[in-house]
This record gives sequence, C-alpha cells and structure tokens, in this order.
Amino acid sequence: MSKVLMSQILQLFWRYLGLIASAMAIAFFAIPQPAYAHHAIGGRTPINLIDSFLSGLAHPVIGLDHLAFVVAIGLLAVGQRRGALLPVGFVAAAMLGTIIHVLQIDLPAAEIAIAFSVIIFGAMLLWRNRPHWWVILGLGAIAGLFHGYAYGESIVGAQMSPLFAYLLGFTLIQYGVALVAFLAGNLALHKSAHSSPAWLRLSGLAICAIGVVFLTSSVLG
Repeated sequence: MSKVLMSQILQLFWRYLGLIASAMAIAFFAIPQPAYAHHAIGGRTPINLIDSFLSGLAHPVIGLDHLAFVVAIGLLAVGQRRGALLPVGFVAAAMLGTIIHVLQIDLPAAEIAIAFSVIIFGAMLLWRNRPHWWVILGLGAIAGLFHGYAYGESIVGAQMSPLFAYLLGFTLIQYGVALVAFLAGNLALHKSAHSSPAWLRLSGLAICAIGVVFLTSSVLG
C-alpha cells in the first residue's frame, strides 16, 4: 500500500469518523440480540413453506454482519463487466454451507470467519486496484460457506420442503440486495469523475467497522 493511498484512507477516516462510529454503534446494539432475532419466526424451526421462506428472507437482512457482506460484494461488482455474476458464487456456496450444517458436519470458527469476511470485503472497497474478478468470486464463495453455515442453525431438523423454501428465500434476498447495491453503485459511478469515488471507499470503511465489531464480539464472547 503506497504512502499516498494510506494518506487518503486516513483523511477519509478522520473526515467520516462520525459515520464510522455510527456504524459501529449499530453493530454493538445488534450483537447482544439472541440468535432467534436473526430470523422472522422467533427462533422456532420452520415447519411449513411460508414460515421457511420468510425465515430465509429475513435472516440475511436482520443479521447486520451478513447484510454488510452482501452489500460489500454488490459494491465490489460496481464498474465490472460481469459484475452481476460476482454474487452468484457467494449465494451458491451459502446454500452449500447451510446443507453442511443440516447434515451436522462441523465448520469450525464460523462466526469469526464471517466477521473476517466482512472486514476483508470492506477493505477491498478501499483499494484502487482490486483483485481479479475470479479472485473476488472465489473469496466470495469461501465466505458463502461460512455465512450459509450460520444460516443453517435456523433450519436444522426441518423437513425437505421447508429446507428448500428456506434456501430459496435467503438466496433470493441476498442476490437481490447485492444486485441493488451493484446497480445503484453503477448509476452513482457513471455520475462520478473518479474510478474509485469517495463514497465507495467510505462504504468500505463503514463495512470494515461493522466487521471489526463483530470480530471483537466473537473473540471475546
């Protein structure tokens, strides 16, 4: 990382310290909530298609760490020719991660890995020269395994039909959120004179802050 880029990051940090602090405060308020707050039916295992679909829709959105990652991968796709395909690896791997959990295969340190994924993808938004498209796709798929594994906690013990509805729900909502972030980011980028505008790097800083808070909570908790 060059001295010029480091100086720009520090300037952004101090300029938008209030927003970063707000993001961290939101994360702190979100962390103490019990696990059942991360889906729509109050901690019950879904037993029908509607409950399962709603739970799948809600989990990635109510969980701030998951939502921050999905937004990050959508913003990383901004300006890329095949950007709409970037979230595909993540959502496909998330389905696999959920199935791994349902099959009671252990995936260790999932919460820590999720927090790290949020930090890493937020940090990539700060870089002017980002990794190759395939690298981001691969990293997103790895992260998807852990995010999906966390989602699986809500559906363990359910029958096949509710499981399918749950997978469909969180796949649609995650791809939808990432696609909205991608399209909105592209629209804003076309109106900007810079290839890496301040708002994109600011988003990266806020996402990193959320990841750091969740990582701290996972390690100390």
